[in-house]
Amino acid sequence: MTGTTACVLVHGAWHSSLHWAATQRALAAQGITGVAVDLPGHGVTAPLPSGYLRPGQPGLATEPSALAGLTTEVLVDALIADLAEVRRRFTSVVLVAHSAGGGPASAVVERHPDLVDHVVYLSAFVPAGRPRFGEYVTDPVNAGAAHAPRTGDPEVLGAFRINPLSPDPAEVEAIRRAFLTDWPADRPGWRLTLHPDEPMASLAGAYPVTAGRWGRVPRSYIRLTDDLALPPATQDLMIAEADRLTPERPFAVHSLPGGHSPFLTRPAELAELLGRIAKQA
Repeated sequence: MTGTTACVLVHGAWHSSLHWAATQRALAAQGITGVAVDLPGHGVTAPLPSGYLRPGQPGLATEPSALAGLTTEVLVDALIADLAEVRRRFTSVVLVAHSAGGGPASAVVERHPDLVDHVVYLSAFVPAGRPRFGEYVTDPVNAGAAHAPRTGDPEVLGAFRINPLSPDPAEVEAIRRAFLTDWPADRPGWRLTLHPDEPMASLAGAYPVTAGRWGRVPRSYIRLTDDLALPPATQDLMIAEADRLTPERPFAVHSLPGGHSPFLTRPAELAELLGRIAKQA
């Protein structure tokens, strides 16, 4: 046993464990271990399209993704393995999922509710009402959301591809606005940390959950009140539909100001709230 409380931090689409570093440091100051994990197809070893880093980015819109074969089962199995290792070492495990990471995180809880003591959704997909993230993305409530521009046809590529290194300033600004609307536009280093490819299974796969398994684990939702990628109205819709599935165990709802990526823009505030939640778990 190396500690009492751990927060397992799951990234969202096109992100990785790298994005949690500042929040991990702030959690450590509270005596809480932050374990940031990479879902398959993410992290520093993730494969890139062959032309992505080359001048002119040849073939970027047409080259099939190396992530095309990843399935929901692969994503969930990997996260189960990570959580099982953390569970061996800590008495209390809080699973924190951001954005699209809510799908695999929910499926893990459905399969192994014993692995976690509390689940925190950080402006994240909750599949309790609808099993696919896309069903919320296309809901009229979400009509005003800001989307990162896509490169190529996902059905041809086998992945959802964006181009953070685009030479087009308008395309880059659209990506920044979706993920980092409260990040200074003159600090472009964020472009180097996003992946171009996101597995189809992450955003289009089904992650069904039940009241009897997923619903028995206490959960919190952190609303991001200025989120453009997943607006508050969409977050509230997912919360309401989940609470209808398990009315006897509703979400504990919290709110933070700012956009979609508080782990980068306000890590101390995020860690303080996660710490309070974790200490009550």
